[in-house]
Amino acid sequence: MPAFDTIDDLPADSRVLVRLDLNSPIEEGEPQDNRRFERHAETIRELAAAGHRVVCLAHQGRPGRDDFTSLAGHAAILADHVGRDVAFVADTYGDEALDAIDALGAGEVLLLENTRMCDDELPEESPEEKAETEFVRTLASHVDAYVNDAYSAAHRLHASLVGFPLVLPAYAGRVMETEYEANTAIATREFDGPVTMVVGGTKATDVIGVMDALDDRVDRFLLGGVAGELFLRAAGRPVGHDVGGTELFDEQWEANRELIESVLDERGDAIHLASDLAYPDDDGDRAEIAVSEIDEKTEGYLDVGSETVADYEPPLRESDAVFVKGALGVFEDERFADGTVGVLEAIADTDCFSVVGGGDTSRAIEMYGLSEDDFSHVSIAGGAYIRALTGEPLPAVEVLEAAAERNE
Repeated sequence: MPAFDTIDDLPADSRVLVRLDLNSPIEEGEPQDNRRFERHAETIRELAAAGHRVVCLAHQGRPGRDDFTSLAGHAAILADHVGRDVAFVADTYGDEALDAIDALGAGEVLLLENTRMCDDELPEESPEEKAETEFVRTLASHVDAYVNDAYSAAHRLHASLVGFPLVLPAYAGRVMETEYEANTAIATREFDGPVTMVVGGTKATDVIGVMDALDDRVDRFLLGGVAGELFLRAAGRPVGHDVGGTELFDEQWEANRELIESVLDERGDAIHLASDLAYPDDDGDRAEIAVSEIDEKTEGYLDVGSETVADYEPPLRESDAVFVKGALGVFEDERFADGTVGVLEAIADTDCFSVVGGGDTSRAIEMYGLSEDDFSHVSIAGGAYIRALTGEPLPAVEVLEAAAERNE
């Protein structure tokens, strides 16, 4: 069980500051609805129904980037999911925000402006330094408690994530609670049968670090994506390098070559590599080639092939636990979704404990008509999921745990 308090422990009739992660794709200046709104709405709905006065904090993008915008549009989407009005003020801790907070009635919900529009928010500093910022001190004086529901940002040392638990009673929301328990299960739970990890995606550096950290907890790794090609390269196959202007392979190979070769040497019997790969032919259709028949990489491979999916299904079906980090192909293109979807379907058909991690991979479940109910947990976290899998500390979780100790 987590060592932090949850909203079950929150005193009645509290004016509570709730940190969410509503960071969303922005299209034509408007935020797009996604799984994060739906998940966080559960926490907000529960707090409002209990009669708390709910003040929400969230971020969108980073200064200087195209997706750095106001949260005005986010309030409307959140209201749809919560099922009650969500007021919005274009202010974070100035007079307009403080007046709106003070005026809240029982069960009312307010969303403040993008936290990253505050100078105090972004610099990575210690929780103690963040707790002394004007941003934290000002808002804390107008609320009774703090709830962190933003597990997906828990690896950040930002003021709204680590400052408030040092100056307010602090609790975990439902997303924080469920994400933490599922994503740390690989380190904290004992499984009766084999534990399998599906490794893919484009950020090979992240997943290779996970493979190295989990070598004693995972019985077999099923590889695809960029990491899969880099491991094939280490195994002597003429793939895993950039062609046609791509910049996915060579830099990551140079950065990780020694670790890849070490992992392959030490755990080769546990590492399953693709036996065939898929690419677009001259007509733009999906074509497949056996890895053994590749003499030179001339195409960009965008998915594992059908033989690989067939090879991966038996170990998945006999696993007691499966953790997924990264897609096996470019599933956003229906032609190259077979690997990712095939593996997810095999996991969904089993009665194992299963966690699908990372925002991108979890989108495939929705895109291709699978049901989240067929998986034990579908994570909305990326960086925090990686940190949890490798056992690295999450600063925002650590301050919640410290707050719980103070509350005892």
